[in-house]
Amino acid sequence: MTATTLPAPAAGVPVKPRKKRYTSDQITLSRMLWRMLAGLVVALFFILPYLIMFFGSVKTQAQIRSVTPTYFPTEWHWENYLTMWSTPETPLFHNLVSTIVISVCATILVLFVSLPAAYYTARYRFPGRLVFLFLVIVTQMLQPAVLTSGLFRQFFAMGLIDTWTAMILINAAFNLAFAVWIMHAFFAGVPREVDEAAQIDGAGRFTVLFRINLPLVWPGIVTAVVFTFVACWNEFAASLVILQTADNQPLSVALTKFVGQYATSWQYVFAVSVVAVVPVVVLFMLIEKRLVGGLTAGSVK
Repeated sequence: MTATTLPAPAAGVPVKPRKKRYTSDQITLSRMLWRMLAGLVVALFFILPYLIMFFGSVKTQAQIRSVTPTYFPTEWHWENYLTMWSTPETPLFHNLVSTIVISVCATILVLFVSLPAAYYTARYRFPGRLVFLFLVIVTQMLQPAVLTSGLFRQFFAMGLIDTWTAMILINAAFNLAFAVWIMHAFFAGVPREVDEAAQIDGAGRFTVLFRINLPLVWPGIVTAVVFTFVACWNEFAASLVILQTADNQPLSVALTKFVGQYATSWQYVFAVSVVAVVPVVVLFMLIEKRLVGGLTAGSVK
């Protein structure tokens, strides 16, 4: 065998430099850095309003309304979080208790009604089943803001105006459809053979539902509970009309009392907003894994 040699470049002909080749590790690292940078930009975009709200809550009224305002407070006034509870505008402690009671009770009521409804529609074929499911999802198109006048007349006739019971029923009614639909999909994903095997062993319908199916659809239950609780916590329109006493109103309505015709206590508006956001953030942090599992379940077959 004879060795072949490459011809030498002709004299005076420029030699093109070879392009620099990157290794797979360098490419992977570069992509990771770009993704981290993009994630930081997106996170900053969503977190910035909350940071401005937090910084505003520890400023004075003069600092917020200054001609040359700054994002960071020149003096940190943490006492705003203490004095806001004793302001003459609204009894915030009672408003916080009202918000917690209405949100928790409405969520429990939704869970109590939607569980058997979703299980039955997923397991049994009965006349009018599709029509029932269609009517359930149609209720999602109606919002309390559109029906406030009708709701006021109805609960006035029932003698429930300015009561927590009225708001618990309203919040439960307007969040029931979402809970039924999302848990219906989870129950439908559980094989029927699981129920049949449990019934052969002597389990009744309630035992099959609560002891066999519930552990299998737990991510769906958590998802429904979280979204229902957050919707009840942030409800505003119906509460503004139905609840007329300052002590019974939730935080979403009490927040507007600090916005006056001639003056606005912005430091208290920001402070109350921070207090209203914290419970929801803590709830999401505690059940983040189950919530993500519930949102993504069924996406891969």
